[in-house]
Parts: sequence; C-alpha cells; structure tokens
Amino acid sequence: MSEECTHNCETCSSNCGGIQKEKPHEMSQIGRSIAVISGKGGVGKSMVTSMLAAEARRRGKLAAVLDADITGPSIPRTFGIHGHAEGSDLGIFAPKSKTGVSVMSVNLLLENETDPVIWRGPVIANMVTQFWKEVIWGKVDDMFIDMPPGTGDVPLTVFQSIPIDGIVIVTTPQELVSMIVEKAVKMAEMMNIPILGIVENMSYYTCPDCGKQHAIFGESRLEEVAAKYGIEKFARMPIDPSIAKACDAGEVESLSGPAIAALYDMIAE
Repeated sequence: MSEECTHNCETCSSNCGGIQKEKPHEMSQIGRSIAVISGKGGVGKSMVTSMLAAEARRRGKLAAVLDADITGPSIPRTFGIHGHAEGSDLGIFAPKSKTGVSVMSVNLLLENETDPVIWRGPVIANMVTQFWKEVIWGKVDDMFIDMPPGTGDVPLTVFQSIPIDGIVIVTTPQELVSMIVEKAVKMAEMMNIPILGIVENMSYYTCPDCGKQHAIFGESRLEEVAAKYGIEKFARMPIDPSIAKACDAGEVESLSGPAIAALYDMIAE
C-alpha cells in the first residue's frame, strides 16, 4: 500500500489498489461513525460504547450502536433489547431502545441470545460489513461501533471498509494495559484514522462513607499516556456498582452524571 494512501478510494490518487469503502444501506443516512476500541478485553469497552450512545441521545442526537463484537455481543442487553430484529425485502430494521437508540447485534439474529457464535474470523468480519450495508439505520447523527478487543480480522475489516471518522480508546490504570494502548494507537495511525480521545475506565472508587477517592487498580497514568501518544482529550470513568447494575438490568439509558457528560464532551466536537 502506498504511503500516500488516504484509505478513501474515492478521493485517493495513490492507485494502490486499496479496499473500497462500503456504502451504508440506501435508506440509511449516517453522520459520524466512531469506533470504540481496546487493546485487550475486560476494560469495559461495551459499557463505554453504550454510555456514549445513551448520552448522545440524551443531548438530542440520533444515535446508533453497531455491535461488531460478534463473539461477545453485550450491547442489546445493556439497552434492554431482546427478541429478534425484523426485516423485509428492503433489508433488516435496527431495533430501537427505550429512548430511541438504534442497535444491531448478532444476538438479535440468533434463535436464542445465549447461543455461542462459533465462526471463523473471515465470516465474523463479513457479518460486520453486512450490518453496515444491509441494516436500515435511517437517519443517524452519531454511530458508535463497539469493536472486539485487539487488532485482528474484525478491526482491520472495519477500518478498511467502513468510513470511520474517529476512534475512542478504552483502557484501565494497570501498567500492562498502558502497554497495550500503544498497539491500538499504532493501528489507528497505520489506518490513518484520528484518535478522538482515550477513556480510563475503573479509574477510581469513591468511598460512600467518607467521599475519598481510592485508586483500586493503581494510580492513574492517563495524562502521561495521553501525552506520550499525542492524544489531547481524555476522560476518567469511576468504579461504580450502580453502573454495572444498570447495564445488567438493561437500564444504561438511566445513567447520567458529570463523568458520563465528560465522556461525551470528549468527542462532541
């Protein structure tokens, strides 16, 4: 691939033979597409994705979530969406949450939402592009794509075939995860996609008795890590049992507060 490649074959003049960006369904109008990624699992990426979409909707945006984490789909549950997605000869209709967030996930296509998805990488990656091309999203201001962890087949397919406007990286305070962040940063740079911000999840715990903040997983190095990679915007999310409880109950849209507002402010521009 040429160094001059912009990853947009419609405007690129490098003649590198790159992959053509896929267009969404003809009945879809997508504004921004933001990928939420992490270098490893277990950092709360899906939770952050859900809260970003819920906050966008709270601010009057038409929001949607494309659940690209095919083998670990949890987005429908956080929004309390069960059952099956419906379709017609025109395409598949994205189900909506209580407040109107459009969601598409493989769980909405399975006979039972607890059935495992035992597919090989190329099949999984193809399913993600089908969600983009064949789902009728309607008009969307902010599309959030919940990516699987790591830098494998699905992230590569998404970055190459879907027009991504920016990336949000989710991490935790541990030293190991900070090292993993570099992998996600370098992949974004290689794909020529801007990093909108970095989220440090499980950053601190506020004692309900004394109000003091405790760094359960070690002192935050978020500002240091952000500066190292030239990331200007960042946000910290607390360890809060009420957040996990709301997500498990399908009530992510009931969550609000300064931390969640700061999370969306990070990518609002």
